[in-house]
Amino acid sequence: MAAQKYCLALDLVENEQLIAEYKEYHQNIWLEITKSIKDSGIEVLDIYCVGNRMCMIIEADETFSFDQKSKMDATNPKVQEWEQLMWKFQKALPFAKPGEKWILMEKIFELK
Repeated sequence: MAAQKYCLALDLVENEQLIAEYKEYHQNIWLEITKSIKDSGIEVLDIYCVGNRMCMIIEADETFSFDQKSKMDATNPKVQEWEQLMWKFQKALPFAKPGEKWILMEKIFELK
C-alpha cells in the first residue's frame, strides 16, 4: 500500500480534437515514461478528465518526492521530449507560476 497520496490539477487547451489526441497519447503512453514514473516511487497514477479540466491522483511509496522526480525528469531526454509534446495540449491554470503545469491540490475533506 502506498505511503503517500497526492491530487494535482491541470487544464487542457479547449479544443475537442486536441483533447481527443491527448487522451489517445495516454492510452498509448511511451514505455520510457511509464518506467520513469515507476522508478520515482510512484505506484499508482490515475488521470481523470471532465471537459478540459484534469485531475491526477498519485499514490507513491515513502521514497517519493516531487523534488527528486523533477531532478530525474530534468536529466531524462525522453521525459523532456514527452513533456514538450504535452504542452501542445496542456494549458496552465490561471494562477500557475511561469512554466508550471500540474498543481498540487489541497485536501479539504476525507471520509472516515
